[in-house]
Amino acid sequence: MDNYVTHKTDTVRKWNLEHERFHFHFTPTYSSWMNLVERWFSELTTKMLQRSTHKSEKQLIAAITKWTETWNENPRPFRWHKTADEIFKSMEKYLGPFTK
Repeated sequence: MDNYVTHKTDTVRKWNLEHERFHFHFTPTYSSWMNLVERWFSELTTKMLQRSTHKSEKQLIAAITKWTETWNENPRPFRWHKTADEIFKSMEKYLGPFTK
């Protein structure tokens, strides 16, 4: 489930208590699909836009289209390099210990 505070409302908490067979699993902060879109735009910016010049909007659009088509020829999934426990451990210095 990927929604910042919806699951924390009284209505949703009450529903969860009344429907014990459902178990929500939330994506970690900063791993939502929107963050992945932002990462893609960061790739576009750092690997193409910052290294190029364009004399017109038409040239810019053509360059972005070509870069995107090339990107899509060899799509790669994002892979986490740390376990959830490693991430929580590194966050403890900023947020304090997590309860289990």
